[in-house]
Amino acid sequence: MSNNKMGLLTMCRKAGKLKLGMDMVKTSCKNGEAFAVFVVDDFSVKSLKEVKFTCNRENVPIYNLGVTMDDILYGLGKRVGVMAVTDSGFAKACAKGLEQIEIDENEFYSSI
Repeated sequence: MSNNKMGLLTMCRKAGKLKLGMDMVKTSCKNGEAFAVFVVDDFSVKSLKEVKFTCNRENVPIYNLGVTMDDILYGLGKRVGVMAVTDSGFAKACAKGLEQIEIDENEFYSSI
């Protein structure tokens, strides 16, 4: 991730438009506040599945930032693996150039 993306995330946080952590992200999605969700590379598979389920249900795009939790700690001062942007302009700017994570609805339901 470029310094530009970290700078955008820092501006989002200072503007109060960045929600950090699983509970805050899920609440933002459910309340219709989240315009985009971003996850880190070293996010656990189980947690990613939970975020993908919430984003799919609430129709929120999810992106991989291409950094680790330690990179986020260094840039934002808090070690988190998932964050939501609650401003459409910031969300669009942060998502630019990032690959959207595909969500397969079949992964949420078992075929038993």
